[in-house]
Amino acid sequence: MRVSIVIPAYNEEDHLRRCLESIAAQTVKPYEVIVVDNNSSDQTAAVARSFPFVTVVTAEQQGIVHARNAGFNAATGDIIGRIDSDVVMPPNWVAYIQAFYARPENQNRAWTGSGYFYNVRFSRLISWVYAQLAFKINRLISGCSSLWGSNMAITRAQWLAVRDEVHNRTDIHEDLDLTLHLAAAGYVIVYDPKLKTRAELRRVVSERSQLWKYTMWWPNTLRLHRKPTWLVCWWISVTVIYPGVYCLAFMEEIARLAGRAPKL
Repeated sequence: MRVSIVIPAYNEEDHLRRCLESIAAQTVKPYEVIVVDNNSSDQTAAVARSFPFVTVVTAEQQGIVHARNAGFNAATGDIIGRIDSDVVMPPNWVAYIQAFYARPENQNRAWTGSGYFYNVRFSRLISWVYAQLAFKINRLISGCSSLWGSNMAITRAQWLAVRDEVHNRTDIHEDLDLTLHLAAAGYVIVYDPKLKTRAELRRVVSERSQLWKYTMWWPNTLRLHRKPTWLVCWWISVTVIYPGVYCLAFMEEIARLAGRAPKL
């Protein structure tokens, strides 16, 4: 089955090359790679075009949901994989996804993997905690596992079934919103922790000023879908996630000032 990989990107020249190099190193090459330039003011588009296997698509409306939609709509493969531009993929990612969707019973399933954060100390512990919140606790709260934008795949048929239903808002988790629409349409979300990508935990280091707004995206998304458990989600976000991540961000800043930045 043909695998398209979609990468939304906004001012990602510092990360995108490493991401695309990991795609170039795949044991099975993807059918196409689409980088969606979302009005970048740096050399993001130029970096993308320096890789001959990349197609650059422009999304003029600002916001990751609009960039994702533009990329998914442009994709022509049977399977649409989605990662972020700071992701480093394992070399067997495409082969693994092809094998998953080669099984007939998986045509009705959307797939998501886990990740490993490379830009923070205690990364194994932090990655494990993130996985518990994003996949296991969120499943209890929302009723299904959530797709993760840094490591996910759906069929093109699944996207076509829900693309007119997804919410084009920038104050929610667009991947969780897509998850809930797919679940409502009868698709099953499969969480597979065996295949991990390496990603950056951005709200700790480079986008700390966005932390509170980002924390509220989770309850906002569930409330938009009229899930009464959004109140539980809000309580966890306010009492656990926000103070925990804020403390982690403070410790990372102290470590960086001391010249002990983690190795990428």
